[in-house]
Amino acid sequence: MGFQVMTLSDAAAARVKAIVENSGPDAKGVRVGIKKGGCAGMEYTIDLVTEPNPKDDHIQRDGASVWIDPAAVLYLLGTEMGFETTTLRSGFTFHNPNQTSACGCGESVELKAADLAELARQRETASA
Repeated sequence: MGFQVMTLSDAAAARVKAIVENSGPDAKGVRVGIKKGGCAGMEYTIDLVTEPNPKDDHIQRDGASVWIDPAAVLYLLGTEMGFETTTLRSGFTFHNPNQTSACGCGESVELKAADLAELARQRETASA
């Protein structure tokens, strides 16, 4: 059995579902990826999906669909995607165990690839 790339919080699932419902009949969900940019080196990307890519990983929760860019999988393993609203902003959040630092504004992050051997050891320990 493979690793689940990401999980969605209740709030993230509700927000994805709302985005899709308000984006017209062609919208299927969102796609999460990463790109180079920002002062810390990488940024998360979120795009509307109208035609799913069969190579993407796919997760669902409470009617919300999220696809994950294959190029981002090793950087997103173990991540929980959340959504929060504060007095000053609202947006998706990523609680990512592979994040080593972030810039002061919070718009970009430094990520390392997940250690698959360590994940396998943790899985063995948990199932023993």
